[in-house]
Amino acid sequence: MSAAPISSKLLKIAVLISGSGRTLKNFIDLAAEGKLPVDIRVVISSSAKAGGLEFASEAGIPTKVVRRQDFAAGAAGDAAFGEAVFGPCREAGVDYVVMAGFLKLAPVPVDFAGRVINIHPALIPAFCGAGMYGDRVHQAVIDAGVRVTGCTVHFVDNVYDHGPIIWQQPVPVFDDDTADTLAKRVFECEKEAYPHVLRQLAAGKIQLEGGRVKFLKGQRGEGSRAGAYPIE
Repeated sequence: MSAAPISSKLLKIAVLISGSGRTLKNFIDLAAEGKLPVDIRVVISSSAKAGGLEFASEAGIPTKVVRRQDFAAGAAGDAAFGEAVFGPCREAGVDYVVMAGFLKLAPVPVDFAGRVINIHPALIPAFCGAGMYGDRVHQAVIDAGVRVTGCTVHFVDNVYDHGPIIWQQPVPVFDDDTADTLAKRVFECEKEAYPHVLRQLAAGKIQLEGGRVKFLKGQRGEGSRAGAYPIE
């Protein structure tokens, strides 16, 4: 699996959502302010009730709903669902598919290998995997008594919360945290980390070689906040 540097001024992306669309809204707002070099070509949701669909509509971005329950169970249904998700991305001519709270496992087609990214609200490989999303993650962090959590941006393969890590940022866990307070702090971190990775991809500064992510020499950490660090 390899990811070639992108030389275009704007990174053409599809955004996959399942719920509120907070991350999508952050992308839309930053792009409108000229702070994020992306062209969101299509938004695909696994639920017709996802709030993020309204954000996309307001921004004039085409949307499509692809529900997993509309496909058969098993491997054949998984493959059909994956094709239904990635087909519109292919038609839109996107450089990358960006998962933003997309909760369904959609098999990545060969032509999208190394071109799908996701963000997880913990430091992978801890507190991740099937069923670990939203407040479940943050409550597990609190229950484990760890002192540092954070967020992870990674390339997507066909396993939940797996694939080469691109970027991680730490977030402290306090004694009086609840899942809600911790979630809010982690999301503020996500609002910085995900756009940072997209900027680096748009500038051709990230390469995926042999299952490991490399930042071009001299570019590691550029534009990030203090305390952020890449995993190589």
